[in-house]
Amino acid sequence: MSNDLYEILENSPIIAGIKDDKGLNTVLTSDCEIVFILYGNVLNISDIVQKLKDHGKITFIDVDLIDGFSNKEIVIQYLKERTQADGILSAKASMIKAAKVHGFLTVHRFFLIDSFSFHNLDKQIQISQPDCIEILPGAMPKVISWVIEKVKLPVIAGGLVCEKDDVVAALKAGATAISSTNIEVWSL
Repeated sequence: MSNDLYEILENSPIIAGIKDDKGLNTVLTSDCEIVFILYGNVLNISDIVQKLKDHGKITFIDVDLIDGFSNKEIVIQYLKERTQADGILSAKASMIKAAKVHGFLTVHRFFLIDSFSFHNLDKQIQISQPDCIEILPGAMPKVISWVIEKVKLPVIAGGLVCEKDDVVAALKAGATAISSTNIEVWSL
């Protein structure tokens, strides 16, 4: 599905990030094909995923943001056995690596806050071997272009992508897709 994911990202480059039940209910009727689940807990994550799957969405769970989970690899096995999620998001290379072993699609998230984090991309990608990466904040076209030159993976720009201008700038800089929790951005 990795090639299929790339094709879906190219054809539908706006990814909905949901951080609460309001976002969940709104995304069900949106045109966004891919949804990043950025909230939930060990008790309700299966229901959140199921609701999205019932509406034909491709789902990625950010394992770093789910209440009641630790950053241990057993979480990945739990999600594989108890949900129908398609993929995993994480800022931790070990979690992405474990998710790959269990057959999930993977998005390795990088918070690019300084030159150290930028120059550390190669090492982390080599460890995790993700299907694609997400860089945050995503409203930095110049940095997006640097990342595109550095890595040979699809790049998602996320975080602080709030308006149409941010979306256009990120895609023009070379991002394959953008992710946003801003409901207005979902319909662009």
